[in-house]
Amino acid sequence: MSEAKKYCTDSGIEIRRIYTPASTPLTQLPQEDAGQFPFTRGIQKDMYRGKPWTMRQYAGFSTAEESNKRYKYLLANGTTGLSVAFDLPTQIGYDSDHALAEGEVGKSGVAIDSLRDIEILFDGIKLEDITTSMTINSTASILLAMYIALAKKQGADIKKISGTIQNDLLKEYAARGTYIYPPKASMRIITDIFEYCEKEVPKWNTISVSGYHIREAGATAVQELAFTLANGKEYLKAALERKLDINIFAKRMSFFFNAHNNLFEEVAKFRAGRRMWAQITKDLGATDERAMMLRFHTQTGGSTLTAQQPMNNIVRVTIQALSAVLGGTQSLHTNGYDEALSLPTEEAARIALRTQQIIAHESGVPDTVDPLGGSYFAEAFTDEVEAKAWEYIKRIDAMGGSVAAIEQGFMQNEIARSSYEYQDNIEKGTKIIVGVNKFTVEERPQGDLFSIDDSIRKVQAEKIRNLKENRDNLKVTAALLGLKQAAAGTQNLMPRILEAVENHATLGEIADVMRKVFGEHR
Repeated sequence: MSEAKKYCTDSGIEIRRIYTPASTPLTQLPQEDAGQFPFTRGIQKDMYRGKPWTMRQYAGFSTAEESNKRYKYLLANGTTGLSVAFDLPTQIGYDSDHALAEGEVGKSGVAIDSLRDIEILFDGIKLEDITTSMTINSTASILLAMYIALAKKQGADIKKISGTIQNDLLKEYAARGTYIYPPKASMRIITDIFEYCEKEVPKWNTISVSGYHIREAGATAVQELAFTLANGKEYLKAALERKLDINIFAKRMSFFFNAHNNLFEEVAKFRAGRRMWAQITKDLGATDERAMMLRFHTQTGGSTLTAQQPMNNIVRVTIQALSAVLGGTQSLHTNGYDEALSLPTEEAARIALRTQQIIAHESGVPDTVDPLGGSYFAEAFTDEVEAKAWEYIKRIDAMGGSVAAIEQGFMQNEIARSSYEYQDNIEKGTKIIVGVNKFTVEERPQGDLFSIDDSIRKVQAEKIRNLKENRDNLKVTAALLGLKQAAAGTQNLMPRILEAVENHATLGEIADVMRKVFGEHR
């Protein structure tokens, strides 16, 4: 008799034929209500019964003018929070007219070179009335300073503005690559932001620890969870070394996770993550339960989208969005079906948003808290994901924490191995991707794709030229010198960056000052 086939997730968790009370005995089931430590069932008592998750559609392309039109379109169609995508030059600290920016300006997001671009980006949008998430890391301090400067110009009370900067450099070294400075300098800038915002912009989420990009690089669900929480733990320790109060600081930390196609594994990941983060923060000295809550944004999996039969992606995105809602996300971005081919068209962006709205208003899923809680399968799966993630964290702790684990190449090697195994299984046909390695059809080339013209660089370069001709360059020089002196010393950098921004120094000029002091990571 042949050996029975084993069913396993990509994380290597075996799925049993059937789950019974013995799989998770009654004594091991979560006994707490939602909103109670360790928050397995959710961080709010009523979850979506009180208020739906924030529908925060990620958008940004071309110039600030074009992105502003898309934001107004999304807001008019029911988006409840903005999420800004920046182009690669902006992410790595180069102005649009820099030689290394050629071919990339406005392609993967909006090009931002100065405060004037931010003013255009949010033209007609009151920052006091909206929450904004900015997916920015190496230049997070500069973009946050621009946002604060604009809020002040709008007459807003900056102590009331709210939103999030990603500001997570550890995952850049491990998985994504949009770093500028060496790790030690990056950690200094990050903790300067923590310290500044605690006093000046207390409602701002100063870091969004990102598992999303770790998963996009090829990690499994368990690796995504473990590496993200290990990085979060490293940031907590850095804040504690700066003598920040964990009961205040940890409330301003948020997380950013991916959602892939194995619905139950994703739900288990989110439930386990809340429980684990509650324990991590408590072990590091948190006593306020609100500081122990894992608050997270979810984006559906970009790497799961296929260029083949792209309409199938609508189904994939729906499954992934359901997993995020069943898992208790605080905000959600749903990808456009055509994003494996191009930036999303308006039609694709609208369908992606409607997917969330149908789940919220027609599915009944949000009507009760933690709908899968108590399921033999969901509870056993949550326990298994948690156990495997703790194994990784213990290995990382033994190496000396996330920075040491990254420096030793541990996370990078684990992600690369998982990525190879995943692709190998697709090539062998043991993992089926509908429309790619099974159920294929002959397809015509896709029409009406959304593309960005290379002429955008000329538009941005002209803006920079006009800016430099009309600003007070003596004030710019003085502000940049002040920043250089602060970077060479121990002053908090944020007030100096804000001064440079308000005097119309460009993003590239500010980043270059810090490059000269800190050097670049190779």
